[in-house]
Amino acid sequence: MHPGTPHMHHPTGGAPLESLLPALVLLLWAAGYLYLARLARLRNPVRGWSRRHTACFLSGLLLLAVALLPPVAPWAHGDFRGHMAQHLLIGMYAPLALVLGAPVTLLLRVLPAPRARRLTGVLHGRPARFLAHPAVGLVLSTGSLAVLYFTPLYNAAMDRPAGHWLLHVHFLLSGCLFAHAVAGPDPAPGRPGVRTRLVLLGCAIAVHSVVAQLMYGGFWVDVHAPVPEVQGGAEIMYYGGDIAELLLAAALVTTWRPAPRARPAAGPRAARDPARA
Repeated sequence: MHPGTPHMHHPTGGAPLESLLPALVLLLWAAGYLYLARLARLRNPVRGWSRRHTACFLSGLLLLAVALLPPVAPWAHGDFRGHMAQHLLIGMYAPLALVLGAPVTLLLRVLPAPRARRLTGVLHGRPARFLAHPAVGLVLSTGSLAVLYFTPLYNAAMDRPAGHWLLHVHFLLSGCLFAHAVAGPDPAPGRPGVRTRLVLLGCAIAVHSVVAQLMYGGFWVDVHAPVPEVQGGAEIMYYGGDIAELLLAAALVTTWRPAPRARPAAGPRAARDPARA
């Protein structure tokens, strides 16, 4: 942490273009999802498509819009507290909502049977099974925080527009990966049991807490921003991260369906005893 050092940011001359492009992309995503949802209802009116999934996905896009458009985006460029709020929106809150929209399941519903089988084969492949493990998402999303804020990487990324957008992409993809591995309704053949997922979610909570406390205390932090901004960003990470992870835990409990237990077969003794049969 560098007291009194101004927060590094790139010039804002291209601000209108920077706002237009994300807005256009998000509108296209929303239109594409709504089109696929309508197609799913037309192909199978009885089964239809859940409005709850649609509402979740559109809410995720709305959260992305809040993070990437004014007034949050300019605030994030000039203030570390704004960056942290943007980080939480892009990397934790929006991914959970997007994942609960079940986009892969929707795609499987509308694809022709041969393409759906190919996609299912990809999901059952070794790379997809590896990525679907929550430990991988934990390392990429939560584990990368120490690399970002305790090395010069953050300052270098914030000083270059391309680096800033690469951070956004990393936050979004790794957040979606972790949310999907922990509580996503989409198929994930490599996903472990609920106990393992809860343990890894607890690890994510602990890492967030430790990083935020170290940042607040100024230990090992390499962020070119005034001390009050860094401490304010640490508080946003601490409390905002806890809320997001509690929502993820609630989603895990809500989407979990225990496997039905098989009834034990009657042994020879039970078969001979009418009173026990």
